[in-house]
Amino acid sequence: MARIPSTQALRALESFARLGTVWQAADELNVTRSAVSHQLRLLEQDLGFPLYTRVGTRIELTVRGRAYASDVRKALSVIAGSASRNAGRGLSGQLTLSCTPGFAAAWLSTKIGRFRAICPDVQLSVITPRRLDDVSNPDADLFIAFGTGNFPGGQTELLKEVEFTPLISPILLNRLGGMKDFADVQRGDLLHLVNRSDWVDWLRLAGLGEDIAAGGLTFCDMNLVYAAAMNAQGIAMGDGFICREAMEGGQLVRPFELAVRSPKSYYLVIPEEKAAIPAVTEFRAWIREELP
Repeated sequence: MARIPSTQALRALESFARLGTVWQAADELNVTRSAVSHQLRLLEQDLGFPLYTRVGTRIELTVRGRAYASDVRKALSVIAGSASRNAGRGLSGQLTLSCTPGFAAAWLSTKIGRFRAICPDVQLSVITPRRLDDVSNPDADLFIAFGTGNFPGGQTELLKEVEFTPLISPILLNRLGGMKDFADVQRGDLLHLVNRSDWVDWLRLAGLGEDIAAGGLTFCDMNLVYAAAMNAQGIAMGDGFICREAMEGGQLVRPFELAVRSPKSYYLVIPEEKAAIPAVTEFRAWIREELP
């Protein structure tokens, strides 16, 4: 049997392949960049074939490197799944959920105590991915992802469809003198997440010029968008599901009925090798019952 490479080196390769840069892999693994680079070099020496090549100041995986990293990810997932299945008796052990930041902050964090009451001996960890549709982390036992539903290699279940509509704080709404017409959104700063596509879609549906979406403020995290909206800094194109409690509590209001159905939805994704873990099965049943 061939010698198995260092687990540290394999995790460094998997993290680098998934995230794309040495610094992101180092950040995820809580080590230095030089440590990740060192592990990749050692692994390359052990394997006897090139894993990466340099492109300017960056390094990129070779074709063989990407293929090997894909196999490593599958192997790490199988190992993690076996550990969870065999940890203790009944519903015990560890369960790691990868969840989008908005879903985790606005919905999961307000309900997770109910799951803990059902499964008090399960050590639950919630992590957030760098991309909303990322379901590749081998450390996760299941995922709540936001995407089109195309998640190969796992059991996929629709959790919630999403509609986007303008949301504004009552303070800003009063300051602007109310909103009667769709065009009134131009009187406040528009708040964007990464790009302006959600606002562009809504403006098009409202019969307004798409160029209106060119202004405003852009954030890298939806929680920041909603925080700015609730603090009267602008108008968010909000997810009615995620913002439901803020709307019920009067922190945000919906000035118009017009909404855009998102092409993406929230999905529960479970890797095939993790599907038999009792705690995963219990979490799936729990979230089905909890979601409105």
